[in-house]
Amino acid sequence: MPTNVRSEIRDRVAIIRIERPHKRNAVDATTTAELDAALNAFEDDPRLRAAVLTGTDEVFCAGTDIVAGPGEPTERGGPYGIIRRAHRKPVIAAVEGLALGGGFEIAMACDLVVAAENASFGLPETLRGLVANSGALLRAMRCLPLNVARELLITGSRLDARRAHEIGFANRVAEPGRAVAVALELAESICASSPTAVQATLQALDEQWAAAEEAGWAATDRAQARIEAGPDVAEGLAAFAEKRPPEWTDR
Repeated sequence: MPTNVRSEIRDRVAIIRIERPHKRNAVDATTTAELDAALNAFEDDPRLRAAVLTGTDEVFCAGTDIVAGPGEPTERGGPYGIIRRAHRKPVIAAVEGLALGGGFEIAMACDLVVAAENASFGLPETLRGLVANSGALLRAMRCLPLNVARELLITGSRLDARRAHEIGFANRVAEPGRAVAVALELAESICASSPTAVQATLQALDEQWAAAEEAGWAATDRAQARIEAGPDVAEGLAAFAEKRPPEWTDR
């Protein structure tokens, strides 16, 4: 039976792949459920110490499947099965090609990032009358310099792999096609450490951000409510579907 998420085990590391290439790995309800299940299995297996999350060789993830929708948030992972997940073990994003919108937010929800030289990160939501509602409004300014985060969020411009590495978002840059291989090397270096110490460290870091996370999600909800109350979201999505420039209201 075809699936959208495939997992494999390499020694003490889980490799989790999002595979919907005909939709640029955009997330629908099935993908959310399967990604959640794969991450739950990784977290619950005491033999595994790190995970590598990736897409296909051409694209990491284009975000939400706008037509089908991403399905409901999961109990343990929240949106997409990962966005609000409390990580007990490190997850490394291995990014080839595009990581757009929710795809970029999935990468932000990981603990470390390996970007292939052909990787490109972007948050195009405002170009469509939307706001980034899966974590970027709170995590972008934590993962990136503030003005870079602000520019990406309000212009929809792209961040390439080299720049992502220079400003500290990407931990490693890999040759195209080698993001997973480099991420596995990074995962093996994690496995050399005490798993108890690694988990305690991640928990301590997360605890220090907990209050900011809650405030950030509340601010995201307010931003989402504001755009849902106006006409721009409908115009943005219609323009996107019709492949034309949007005609925004002046307010």
